[in-house]
Amino acid sequence: MSAWIKMISDENADPVLERALALARTPHGTVDNVMRVHSLRPSTLNGHVTLYRAALHDDANTLPPWLQETIASYVSMLNNCDYSLANHWANARHLMADDARADNIYTALRQRQPDLALSGAELELMRYAEKLTLNPGGMVQADAVALREAGLDDGEILEANQIIGYFNYVNRCLNGLGVTTDGDVVGYYS
Repeated sequence: MSAWIKMISDENADPVLERALALARTPHGTVDNVMRVHSLRPSTLNGHVTLYRAALHDDANTLPPWLQETIASYVSMLNNCDYSLANHWANARHLMADDARADNIYTALRQRQPDLALSGAELELMRYAEKLTLNPGGMVQADAVALREAGLDDGEILEANQIIGYFNYVNRCLNGLGVTTDGDVVGYYS
């Protein structure tokens, strides 16, 4: 466990925190630092878990999971959030199941030139993610129209918007509290 603020271990959790930690457990049975950093305020831990799962792991989402994770990774790159990037790029790479393609996309995103590896709706989503992350006050209706014209329906646009919004929130929380992956199992699918 590593952050600039105190994080409460499982052994020292009171019953309220125990319930919140149980909700936050990964498929590995652990609680990642991104969630444990909320241990001093279990209500924000509960809210964070709910928001995370709704934005990124909801069965009703229709964007391909690799693309959801790639959007998350790009936002995290733009925000210089090593924690989220390590986890979500590991997920994207795993879900792509094509190392050469993953390397190509990663390089293009790192260079802020997603057009070198993506096209169509995937490219428009990265453009939308970049603008919403770096210039949220500059968003205009044409940004949503471009996504629709690329073939995305309004539900998919909302999914992308929520992933981008969530990762802008969590990147700021992680960076602002110095949270690291020390002790975490990196990647949901690891």
